Amino acid sequence: MPDDIKDLPEGGHTRETKLADALSERYLAYALSTITARSLPDVRDGLKPVHRRLLWAMHQLRLDPATGFKKCARIVGDVMGKYHPHGDSSIYEAMVRLAQEFAARYPLVEGQGNFGNIDGDNAAAMRYTEARMTEVAKAMLEGIEEDSVDFRATYDGEEREPIVLPAAFPNLLANGAAGIAVGMATSIPPHNAGELCDAALALIANPDADLLAHIKGPDFPTGGVLVEPEAAIRDAYETGRGGFRVRARWEREALKNGTWQIVVTEIPYQVQKAKLIEQIAQLLEEKKLPLLGDVRDESTDVVRLVLEPKTRAVEPAVLMETLFRATALESRFPLNMNVLDANRTPRVMGLREVLRSWLDHRHVVLVRRTEHRLAAIARRLEILDGYLIAYLNLDEVIRIIREQDEPKPALMKRFELTDLQAESILNMRLRALRKLEEMEIRKEHKKLTAEQKRLQGLLGSEKKRWDAIGEEIAATRAKFGDGPLGKRRTETGRILPAVLVDETAFVEREPITVILSEKGWIRAQKGHIPLDGEIRFKEGDGLLAAMHAETTDRIVIFATNGKAYTLKADTLPRGRGDGQPVRLIVDLTNEDAVVTMFVHEDGKRFLLAASDGKGFVVKGEDLLAEKRTGKQVLNVDPPVEASVCAPVDGDAVAVIGDNRKLLVFPLDQVPEMTRGRGVQLQAYRDGGLSDAKVFRRADGLTWTLGGRTRTETDLRPWAGNRAGAGKQPPNGFPKANRFE
Repeated sequence: MPDDIKDLPEGGHTRETKLADALSERYLAYALSTITARSLPDVRDGLKPVHRRLLWAMHQLRLDPATGFKKCARIVGDVMGKYHPHGDSSIYEAMVRLAQEFAARYPLVEGQGNFGNIDGDNAAAMRYTEARMTEVAKAMLEGIEEDSVDFRATYDGEEREPIVLPAAFPNLLANGAAGIAVGMATSIPPHNAGELCDAALALIANPDADLLAHIKGPDFPTGGVLVEPEAAIRDAYETGRGGFRVRARWEREALKNGTWQIVVTEIPYQVQKAKLIEQIAQLLEEKKLPLLGDVRDESTDVVRLVLEPKTRAVEPAVLMETLFRATALESRFPLNMNVLDANRTPRVMGLREVLRSWLDHRHVVLVRRTEHRLAAIARRLEILDGYLIAYLNLDEVIRIIREQDEPKPALMKRFELTDLQAESILNMRLRALRKLEEMEIRKEHKKLTAEQKRLQGLLGSEKKRWDAIGEEIAATRAKFGDGPLGKRRTETGRILPAVLVDETAFVEREPITVILSEKGWIRAQKGHIPLDGEIRFKEGDGLLAAMHAETTDRIVIFATNGKAYTLKADTLPRGRGDGQPVRLIVDLTNEDAVVTMFVHEDGKRFLLAASDGKGFVVKGEDLLAEKRTGKQVLNVDPPVEASVCAPVDGDAVAVIGDNRKLLVFPLDQVPEMTRGRGVQLQAYRDGGLSDAKVFRRADGLTWTLGGRTRTETDLRPWAGNRAGAGKQPPNGFPKANRFE
């Protein structure tokens, strides 16, 4: 026993257990409570406990659509005090969400006052706002007083609350749900109630019906355009897992002098308009939306976002495509239909199973309501039979009542009445003792007998029961499937046009100078600075390569490991600092070094060569690799290294080895490849390749020495075929054995 516990309370005892077992047992209980009693909706009525308790409390307060409003604080207080022992703020937030037209497709609560807006502003405090139920909420509760569902005791045992609502409205799919439990979550988008009712009727008629012939996809309260492929939608509904891409609805609005602007009238579901504008404005400031000139919010009670292009030459579709890719104007709503089934077991269901579960629940509700009504009819018929006996023997009944001290047992004995019949006769008012009342009783008796026969026939025939359920669903379809509330808001079935967007459309074109140091530090400076000017480096470092480029360019780095790496110029570190090690940007080991760096241009070719004298020609496009690991182009095995990446601009190749032998041969003797080791360019007895160059034979071979350029036009002494040995270079050729 712990030292701080001296005496156990009366009836208490201690039990030794491992800490791990105790923790796991308690955490499991907490997890199950979170899953079943807080976070996941019930597949039958689509409600979490807090929402169900809100509607039940409002029903108890008689806040029907035809009555007046009551303060939300009163409703929240009743829910918290009687049914839901949690914080008032969480209850009020749940209630506010049920009332927001941009959050709930079919609001269950009608609010009066400030209930927040699509910009993300919060609702007013609950002491200021008022609420009552909507017609949809009324349909959810229809028949709850007729023993249609089970009740249980509340947390303190003083009240009773429904375990599930009758749910004459397909709330789970119509309004959707979202929640995060322990180890599992749910995310269900809202749908169109009319389409759901059509699908349910089709499912009653044919269990194998194609539900997607009726349900076109989610129907969000904020509208938008669904751009998910039909095959992906079908797969998501079959498995219960997937997602839906939704785009904002927009149109081109013509202005004066040939100018125009884009007007966005609907935004994706659960996107806060104020944050969306803030995101666009920030990207605009960061110059990541070069096609966009300005953004304005001209919304009133309807959404109206104005997007101005930078120039009228921009294609509207291209502008919007850049915005869809970079902002929340296109968003993805996940689908994870993880719900509690009729046995309160959490599991993922497909669309067909969810609809089937709702229909089965409606069948249970119908049977229970019918049985309840039959019991009420039987009781009333019993009373009416007693009344008729009393009317036939009215004088005798009056005599017994006047003369007997205990008339009830005397009546029961004299006319063979039941306890209920005798009590009803004794409670009858004197004004009812007239001929007209007797006729009314006989008329009511006949009507109830006919209803009893019909309901007994209903219970005895499954087909009649499903026909009755179909009629109820058709009535729900007529009430909520048409009009402003029922009309589909999210457009579906649109085939997206193929809009080709150059990646450079996301980058503002600016001149920069790219600088790479000998120790591998790379940076970009704004503008085209003189390449022969003074460029500062860290102590002990120097210039390896510098070139003029633009932010829309792609920079290719070729390394001694034979790999080519591609960098986007706009992502290079800016400023006048030392930059960033290129090894942190791409996967380049400490043993490898940069051979050269250049700006990619379409159509250019390059001569690649290794230190063992092998090489080939490659297209510039084959050197591009939009990944950190680069692209292996020239295959080399240590100690051999890639040593040359020279632009192909001519018809002849000049190679010089470490042995100071120069060889010139035609370019067409070198094959063009995409990857490999290549062919032998020059043969060596000792050493390897020092440098190579492609040039025009007619212009002569040039090299740089001491800042001056020399040209040799008579190349006959060094001319030969590929893989030759070569001869000593002309007088004045650099001792470093390099052309530049």
